[in-house]
Amino acid sequence: MTRYANSKAVVIGGTHGMGLAVAEALVEGGAEVLVTGHDERNIDAARARLFSRAHVLRSEIGDMAAIVTLGAEVGQKLGQIDFLHVNAGIAYLEPVPQVTEDSYDRIFNINTKGAFFTVQRLLPLIRDGGAIVFTSSVADESGTGGMSVYSGSKAALRAFAKVLAAELLPRRIRVNVVSPGFIDTPTMGVASASAEERAAFIRIGDDVTPMKRHGTIEEVARAVLFLAFDATFTTGARLTVDGGLGQDLSPLPA
Repeated sequence: MTRYANSKAVVIGGTHGMGLAVAEALVEGGAEVLVTGHDERNIDAARARLFSRAHVLRSEIGDMAAIVTLGAEVGQKLGQIDFLHVNAGIAYLEPVPQVTEDSYDRIFNINTKGAFFTVQRLLPLIRDGGAIVFTSSVADESGTGGMSVYSGSKAALRAFAKVLAAELLPRRIRVNVVSPGFIDTPTMGVASASAEERAAFIRIGDDVTPMKRHGTIEEVARAVLFLAFDATFTTGARLTVDGGLGQDLSPLPA
């Protein structure tokens, strides 16, 4: 396939789950891709899965020095890029009384501060007419218990995206957000959850999602790439990939 031939892309948080699905679709379509991750096992697995078709780097999105280094690596390996996907993020299931300063700072450092300064550092490398897509979450406007800090970090990310979309209009760089619901990933989006908590999360997701199932990482990847390459008259938008979860859908009565 040559759908993305001659395109160059960076996927931050692209060594597992949704980010890896985006990276795989890009390389299969002929793009040159650089992906980042921080877990060595995921990095090794991504290298094995993508072979020589992508540059796979270890980089901490919450480390300002690492962001500077990343900018130099992208410039050296790819030069100008067409698409930046900011997908890295973490979540903790913590009711408000259990939130600590450390967990609060870690979530905002990665989900919000790291995402913002990564874009700032890579922005000069994005070609005019390119695209940026942030991975947010349906939690960016919901009131789900136990996710106060995570929800706030993702709501801030949406605000950044809208302002960036306005500021980048002169360069014709489109900036959009994809907000997934319950998606089948290795961690179900909460790496700190126990196996029992994760199983409960899966049951809850199937129950509350109007389509009565979880989404796949490939379905999220298709939405991301639609915003990146096909939605050429769309900027500042939020696209949900949630099986109708955020749309207040109710089936017809029996």
